[in-house]
Amino acid sequence: MSDDKLSILVLLGTNRKDRESEDVAKWVLAKMQERDDIEPRFFDVCDFDLPRGHYGTEIGDSFPEWRDAVIEADGLVIVTPEYNHGYPGVLKSVLDTLLKEYIHKAVAFVGVSAGPWGGTRVIESMVPMVRELGLAVTFSDLNFPMIKTKFDENGNLIDEAYEKRVAGFLDELVWLAGTLRWGRKNLKSKYHQ
Repeated sequence: MSDDKLSILVLLGTNRKDRESEDVAKWVLAKMQERDDIEPRFFDVCDFDLPRGHYGTEIGDSFPEWRDAVIEADGLVIVTPEYNHGYPGVLKSVLDTLLKEYIHKAVAFVGVSAGPWGGTRVIESMVPMVRELGLAVTFSDLNFPMIKTKFDENGNLIDEAYEKRVAGFLDELVWLAGTLRWGRKNLKSKYHQ
């Protein structure tokens, strides 16, 4: 990765069958790929073979590709549907595989819902959780309410208003991720030696 590009991971946060948030995640990834200031990388919670039973960050080494990507990343975009006002358990489980690797990195949320709120409530419930992981949350979210009306049967976006929205969303993420990268490199912290 070049020094002028920010490494941003996109994490699709649901493993449900026929998940409509997959179209959203692929569209956001494509928008990131069009930019010359972001080098995105895609991850899907479906690709994590999580163990059953009690575990914590000690299993982070079981997912070296994820671990190494997070270590190198400047930020994350989490695409999450809203299930009963909350986030998918598998998303929380994947995030919990690591801890110190997230500290002082940016995170931005893309909320997806079948109803009119566009994932607002799931994002609100995730903010305190990712803050505990050490991530810094952007103030601009990207919300997809009434998801069935946003994409056609081939996964193409129908609502052109999102072109302007995604630009502002990514601009804010780039600013925060770049600022935090500078801080990690130039300011003393017990987390970055």
